[in-house]
This record gives sequence, C-alpha cells and structure tokens, in this order.
Amino acid sequence: MNGIGFVKGMLVTLRHFVNTYVDDLRYGFRKYSPDVDNFETRQGTKAEGAFTVQYPEEKLAMPERFRFVPFLVVNDYDHPEAPGKDWCTSCGICAKVCPPQCIWIVRSNDPVTGRPVPEPEAFFIDIDICMNCGFCAEFCPFDAIKMDHDYELSSYDRTTNHVFDKQKLSKEFKYWKTIAPTRAVEEMQARGGWEHKDAQKAARRGGADAGKDAKREEVRARKAEAAAPTAAPAAEAVAEAPKPAAEVKAEPAAAPAAEGARPWEESHDQREARKQAALARKAARAAKKDG
Repeated sequence: MNGIGFVKGMLVTLRHFVNTYVDDLRYGFRKYSPDVDNFETRQGTKAEGAFTVQYPEEKLAMPERFRFVPFLVVNDYDHPEAPGKDWCTSCGICAKVCPPQCIWIVRSNDPVTGRPVPEPEAFFIDIDICMNCGFCAEFCPFDAIKMDHDYELSSYDRTTNHVFDKQKLSKEFKYWKTIAPTRAVEEMQARGGWEHKDAQKAARRGGADAGKDAKREEVRARKAEAAAPTAAPAAEAVAEAPKPAAEVKAEPAAAPAAEGARPWEESHDQREARKQAALARKAARAAKKDG
C-alpha cells in the first residue's frame, strides 16, 4: 500500500510539471507578460500548471476578515458637519484588552476648564509588538478601531517608523467601506446608521430639545388665548371701581333703590348707587363733626 501511494503522489507531481510547460506553450511563453491580462484566469479554479504570483507587481486580493495593524476611524474629510472628527473617545478599553500591551493613549483636556474631552490627544501603536489579534477592534464600543489590510510596512528604521502615531493611524471612514464593504453594511445596520454613535445621540437629543421647545411654545400660546377673554372684564371692573369721597360730593346723588327691593334682588347699578349714597352720608357727618 505504501508503495502504491508513493507512486500516485509522484504521478501527480509529474502531471503538474508537464502542465506547467503545456500552459506556457498555450500562452506562447507570455504567460507572465505584463501585456497579457490573465491574472484572474491563472488564479482561478480552472487554472493549470504553476500558480505563481509575480509579487510585488501582482497581489492577491485580501479577504474582508483579514487582520493586520489596527487603524483609527475618523469622519470623512468632506463631512458636512465634523470633517475628520475622531470616532475614538479615548476610553482606554483597547489598551486594557491588548495582550502584548502595545497601545498608548493620551486623553485630551479642555484648555480653559481643564476637564477631560472625549477624544485622544495622542494615540500610539508599536506595530513590531502588535500580534494582529483584533481584540482592540472587537472590544471597541464605538467602532473606532478597525483592522487594516495593508501588510507592506517593512522599513530599515525600527525605532520611529514602526511606532505609529495618531496621524499615521487615522483613516477616513470611506476607506473602511472600501476594504470591507460587507462588514461596513452589517455594522451600519447594527449601529442604526452610518454616523458615529455620539453623532446619532446628539441628533436624537437635538430632536428631543426641538420637540420640547415646540411644546413650550404651544403651552404659552394656549395660556395667552385663555387670558385674552378675561382682560376685558378686568378693565370693566377697574372702570366701575368706587370713586373717592371728594369726587362723590360733586356728583348728584344716584337714584335710590326701588322700594321693597331686597338686597339680593338689586341690580349692579342699584348696589353701586346705594354704596355711593352711604359714602356721601358718612363724609357729610365727618365734615359736620369737624365744623
């Protein structure tokens, strides 16, 4: 059995060896020529012969789940309201869950009040230590960290070029939608929109405030309408208020109340006339006493 399996394996190797040259003859020895656009055919399911990729001129497409160095998501630079605004709130969760501890964050402070501001002043990742596990992107509560597809990061300087700062790590949100369109749509559906969670909360808060202001205006309008009819009777009451005694003397005495009329059966004018007469009599008695 072992001998038969060995022979079968060698036959497979021989077949691939022969197909490599047959495939070259079919392309006229121009299989890897830059003038022949057959990269997808050579890397397809029906390809035969050698499966060589002429790197770096040719590169295989990276799957959406491919993980390499993380990057920070910021608003598109042509965003109408907040261009280039960081999605990161410098909460520090990514630095806490990072297994090799290669993330450093410096939180921003308000220069006037000194209070912390929910955005990073500085953000560093040592890509030589980063193990590309993706924990930082997985645990970020604001979708502010994503795993990049750029794996060509080699350089001769290991002390400065391999420590990425915030400027190197920040990339537009449209870049994430370009390298991972399916995942971007899934996250958008889970988040409830393309905007950052803080932007969505601010929009909802602004809508709620606008609704409250509209309700306040409506209540004020109703109160104004309810107070408008009572203004006229109040003015009439002021006009019909009792006049001072000095003015009462100059005026002729009002007609007395009708004989036999009971107090609760008198009209308003009759009651006022009776009050004015009583005031006049009182004033006359006081003047006589003083004289």
